[in-house]
Amino acid sequence: MNLSNLSYVALSVALLAQPLLAEELKPKPAGDAAPMMVVDRSTFVSAVSSANEFEIKSSELALQNASSGDLKEAAKMIIADHQKAGEKLKGILDKKGAPLPFPIVFSPKHQKMLDQLQAAKGKDFDTLYLDMQVQAHLEAIALFRTYAGSGDDQTVVGFAKETLPSLETHLSHVKMVVAKQ
Repeated sequence: MNLSNLSYVALSVALLAQPLLAEELKPKPAGDAAPMMVVDRSTFVSAVSSANEFEIKSSELALQNASSGDLKEAAKMIIADHQKAGEKLKGILDKKGAPLPFPIVFSPKHQKMLDQLQAAKGKDFDTLYLDMQVQAHLEAIALFRTYAGSGDDQTVVGFAKETLPSLETHLSHVKMVVAKQ
């Protein structure tokens, strides 16, 4: 066999083998996947408490300092929904005999973000607040999805599943405000 014929044979074998290899490389369905991370109730509650309090306090600052009416409306919605969610979680935990710590302690990250917001003024405040809201809601959505899918306390899992649509609405609303800026 000359080199040209050998090349055709090798190419034919490679092309015929591709469908077989593709079958082997098909990803498993998502239902077979293990969660990327598992969060226990204590970790979830601690993270949620800090994030929730950050959302409320930063949005209260927005009501005082924002220059945009749309931003202030978003802040009002965020405050109301996060206060409601915080009360719901508090009620669930109280019934379980595991009350939320009071006062709520910010994570170092949330404290730093709040400090930055307190120092910002005017349009800088608006931009920083919106950026932080997008970031905070993306993180919260990821946390709630994780716990909803792999949480160790079914009552708190129910809370996570019930609260998730509200967080997604906040993210969408904040993104709309960003688009208008």
